[in-house]
Amino acid sequence: MSRRPLEVADVVREHAEAFTAYRNGVISTAERRVLHDIAACRTSILGGHVERCVECGHERIAYNSCRNRHCPKCQGRAREQWLQDREAELLPVGYFHVVFTLPKELHTLARQNRRRVYGILFRTAAEALLQLAADPEHLGAQIGFVAILHTWGQRLDYHPHVHCVVPGGGLSSGGDRWIGCHPRFFLPVRALGRLFRGKFLDQLRQAFQRDEIDLHGALEPLRDADTLQSLFTSLYQKDWFVYVKPPFGGPGHVLRYLARYTHRVAISNARLVGMEDGKVRFRWKDYRRGDRRGVMALAAVEFLRRFLLHVLPDGFTRIRHYGLLANRNRAASLARCRALLATEVAGPPPTTSALAAAEEPLRCPECRRGLMRCVLVFRSGGAGFVAPVPVHDTS
Repeated sequence: MSRRPLEVADVVREHAEAFTAYRNGVISTAERRVLHDIAACRTSILGGHVERCVECGHERIAYNSCRNRHCPKCQGRAREQWLQDREAELLPVGYFHVVFTLPKELHTLARQNRRRVYGILFRTAAEALLQLAADPEHLGAQIGFVAILHTWGQRLDYHPHVHCVVPGGGLSSGGDRWIGCHPRFFLPVRALGRLFRGKFLDQLRQAFQRDEIDLHGALEPLRDADTLQSLFTSLYQKDWFVYVKPPFGGPGHVLRYLARYTHRVAISNARLVGMEDGKVRFRWKDYRRGDRRGVMALAAVEFLRRFLLHVLPDGFTRIRHYGLLANRNRAASLARCRALLATEVAGPPPTTSALAAAEEPLRCPECRRGLMRCVLVFRSGGAGFVAPVPVHDTS
């Protein structure tokens, strides 16, 4: 009998108590909720239902998902639905991937002021892209794009950055023609980095002036005006990392690429290798060394500490749309773009693969023909979402 693969939930159930002791019981409400939800996900603690195959009558118990956006087991269905919704918005042009990264000198500040700093990161990355693309010396067009916040690196360290997926072109200022970029070149990276740096530091300085930035612990020296100015001076002198990847092969490739970035959490269960002697081993990739692959071992308490670095503020939106793809004018802008691109196709229908992926969890594991349908719902067997950490699997 094969052993069940290791999950982040297993690490939480076994080591949450030690982690709580390590933190001297100081755990935020959001962190506590994430730990509880991940441990309780798809167990009787959250209740569940009985499913029956419409073809062969096979039955199984299915426990409810926690639906926490930080849970590795709860993102698949949400991702598939989001991707299906995006299919109708694709344009028949090449797409570019642009990444904006915060320098490490701002990491501690960002961790203490997540909502404020992440908001500035989103806003200034978008402004830099829109402004440079609209410049007649560059593209001279109104563009649109999707932006996605990630805060982690492959080793679970803190690494806030925004991924932007951008069509290779846009509308002229009057909206009467489509302006396409060079097939292999979107915008100059150095100019984009300087513009992003200037906008971010300007808005961060304004936040300081409005007394909107918290400064505790290692950041308390920044309460001194000269020390703060020294930080800003060093950041202005530093090259900020902005990366533009080559274009995709076409609109079909965009969705597959987006699937790698939307609805992701800091680490997936598939990357976990094992847990023994109080350590968690997981696979990682070193992008700086030619994508060299390896296995890292972290003490379980340190693993949980790093995992919780990436808990987002409650209600914070981590996938945003800008420019032509902004929610308020998306439909009209896309219709205009398609008309100018000489296509009347409203957008590709949902792909068979996407629909199949969405249905696969509902397919009967016995006959592989019918779909499983809910026939009975039962209540939670635990104490709901207020159970203390650690929470043990009762399934």
